[in-house]
Amino acid sequence: QVQLVESGGGLVQPGGSLRLSCAASGSIFSIKAMGWYRQAPGKQRELVAAITTGGSTNYADSVKGRFTISRDNAKNTVYLQMNSLKPEDTAVYSCNAEIRVRGRTFDYWGQGTQVTVSS
Repeated sequence: QVQLVESGGGLVQPGGSLRLSCAASGSIFSIKAMGWYRQAPGKQRELVAAITTGGSTNYADSVKGRFTISRDNAKNTVYLQMNSLKPEDTAVYSCNAEIRVRGRTFDYWGQGTQVTVSS
């Protein structure tokens, strides 16, 4: 069984910073792409940032220059450093990973962590 466990969400003032972490554990053979998604109330879930095994990244236009995704392959962990946060960044953030288990690749999701940007 594979689990993704997120941490690091919370309440922050506009202009502040937060760092999200997501650690994968279980019967993992290898992890391919990892990413962060978010869903605000009344809106569709959107991709925030993604990173490949080799470290290639892509970002939503709305977070470019403010958010940085990184990963530690030895720890099966992906991070999202969020700077210059805005109220419109308020959402539930969920991590996603493409994980190879017993010869097949599956999509796994974390439980989500709330990020609230408010004064």
